[in-house]
Amino acid sequence: MKNQIIKLSFFSMLLVTGYNANSQTVKNIKTKESTVAKSITSKYDAEIDKLISKMTLEEKIGMLHGNSMFANGGVKRLGIPELKMADGPLGVREEISRDSWAPAGLTNDFATYYPAAGALAATWNPLLGYTFGNSVGQELRARDKDMLLSPAINIVRTPLGGRTYEYMTEDPFLNKKMAVQMVIGLQDNDVMACVKHFAANNQETNRDFIDVQMDERTLREIYLPAFEAAVKEGKAYSIMGAYNKFRGEYLCENDYMLNKVLRDEWGFKGVVVSDWAAVHSTVKSLNSGLDIEMGTPTTKFNEFFLADRLITAVKAGEISEAEINKHVKRILGVLFQVKAMGGKDRVKGSIATEAHYQDAYKIATESVVLLKNDNNALPLKLDGVKSIAIIGNNATKKNALGGFGAGVKTKREVTPLGALKSKLPSSIKINYAEGYLERYEEKKVGKLGDITMNGPVTIDQLDPAKFEEAIEAAKNSDVAIVFAGSNRDYETEASDRRSLKLPFGQEELIQKVLAVNPRTIVVMVAGAPFDIEAIKNKTNALVWSWFNGSEGGNALVDVLLGKINPSGKLPWTMPKNIMDSPAHATNSFPGGKTVDYAEGILVGYRWFDTKKIEPLYPFGYGLSYTTFAFDNAKTDKKEYAADETISVSVTVKNTGKVDGKEVVQLYASKSDSKIERAAQELKGFQKVLVKTGNSETITIKVPVKELAYYNVETKKWTVEPGNYTLKLGSSSRDIKKEVTVTIK
Repeated sequence: MKNQIIKLSFFSMLLVTGYNANSQTVKNIKTKESTVAKSITSKYDAEIDKLISKMTLEEKIGMLHGNSMFANGGVKRLGIPELKMADGPLGVREEISRDSWAPAGLTNDFATYYPAAGALAATWNPLLGYTFGNSVGQELRARDKDMLLSPAINIVRTPLGGRTYEYMTEDPFLNKKMAVQMVIGLQDNDVMACVKHFAANNQETNRDFIDVQMDERTLREIYLPAFEAAVKEGKAYSIMGAYNKFRGEYLCENDYMLNKVLRDEWGFKGVVVSDWAAVHSTVKSLNSGLDIEMGTPTTKFNEFFLADRLITAVKAGEISEAEINKHVKRILGVLFQVKAMGGKDRVKGSIATEAHYQDAYKIATESVVLLKNDNNALPLKLDGVKSIAIIGNNATKKNALGGFGAGVKTKREVTPLGALKSKLPSSIKINYAEGYLERYEEKKVGKLGDITMNGPVTIDQLDPAKFEEAIEAAKNSDVAIVFAGSNRDYETEASDRRSLKLPFGQEELIQKVLAVNPRTIVVMVAGAPFDIEAIKNKTNALVWSWFNGSEGGNALVDVLLGKINPSGKLPWTMPKNIMDSPAHATNSFPGGKTVDYAEGILVGYRWFDTKKIEPLYPFGYGLSYTTFAFDNAKTDKKEYAADETISVSVTVKNTGKVDGKEVVQLYASKSDSKIERAAQELKGFQKVLVKTGNSETITIKVPVKELAYYNVETKKWTVEPGNYTLKLGSSSRDIKKEVTVTIK
């Protein structure tokens, strides 16, 4: 643990000093720290083979399926423990019963609630990806777990996706840079990351049977890069197979994806775990690359596909015991790797500590996105302010628990109202009004797998008394802040949203508050895009926050009051109209039994930029309380070979009045390409702290191989020779400098 504390301090120091690096530099830092991602080694092979030789067939097969809700079977007489798993998109989930989803009712399973992955991605800071993983990894060990069912790195294909808040971004490059660091951070603590959901699991609607069809280039360029990087660079020990089908085969029995791509091409040595109840066969699942079947028992765990039915199949000669041994060996391999077996110096961990709450706070502060700030309405100027109206259910709503997906039982979740009460001067009167009620026509939760778009149906009529209370508070206060948006009961696993419309009548409420108090600031708390164009057009100040963890309220209020200069950037495109988004424009969402990804490689901003469609807010967008200028953009050479790396440098000057962090984004384009390409693609980024009046020169390294496209005919990544334009900007639509290079 001592080494870990030093390591955390080192990374914290980098963040404070503003040294924010691209992934290559991050990798080098970790090499110096001797904590570079570790591959699964063969040094335990002899010991594992000896153990397997002593096991009965029944004991072996017991390891291949759930023996409880979150563990497989162990072999106590041989010292083989269960492989203990925990849900973890927002932190380590509370303990549940061994044979049902009911809470175990413990008093010692509280944990830190961390910002959702969408918030993490909005930081555009891979070092915080490491911080996130390392912090959660320590909590996982404190709860004596071996595997975290996280990160979820599926591409945000539609703004309506129920798990958009949990997935990271619409861009494969940003996804992989954040995911690799999170995986390394987790696994530095003698635990396994289980990277999910492999693959093309991009909608909740009909997810348990939808058959995803897409061309190979789209698969390779958009939907696989983050998984490939998690395996090759992050050395992830585990992958979770998804619910859906891919090209006609369920993904937990998909030989092409699990064997040919994951293991044969990428060299994955770890274990493949099914999503819960995502297995549909016995022999085929194992032969196709699945190792562990997990699920929700309808009767008993021994009735799973890889339980008694598998014993019968072996005895009938349908599958060999040698094949069983192969999967058992993989499981034992990862148990040894994380010191669950034979390890005397395994990380002990710590949980719900002040240090971990501060990790959550740091991530949250860098995730908040300033969308609009006319007339310098923010940060709040409190001189002469005697009263502030705080309006909206989201001022007090807690999101650690809620919805269908995994949450966190936490002792600390600071709300915006709570933070304002503790941070505003006592001389300022707070007039709180709930404003709108979170109400649903039907709030039903179907069984897992019974997934449709018929998620929570909201009641969008305002309660007259609540509405009047809010209007009076706004009228009688010097300043008003409306906390609106969504929550984790509305944005949830197991259903996609019906539209981009704000729920609960919030649109009407916000417009009326703006009408009676022009000094109104609107803060959206949500994990996915909403239609906020009319609100944007009326308010002077618009802020985007997230389901942002135990310290989310403190982080948000520190931004509003100016203690923190916002530096978050949108990790996805916010459309003006849902039909502008590619999956909807091509009428290829949600599909029926089959969904055809008709937009191909033009996902997210690639579609908007190529088709010249104006978004409400573009990918990578986010303002600051200061201003930046880019100058002196150049490359170290003019021509490069396919095996070289392009070094692009640019000077960033803070031309405003406060210190701030800017994200320099590098997009590549090739206008004369002989193949279909997006107008531009993100190929590098770097976050840098620049003090007021100062300049910082940063260098972004772009391996030429990053410019490759997937050649379907040769089945290889191919770099097309010729001229490429490298664009440097503060968002995909705010390009400030361009340089041209030639690839030989």
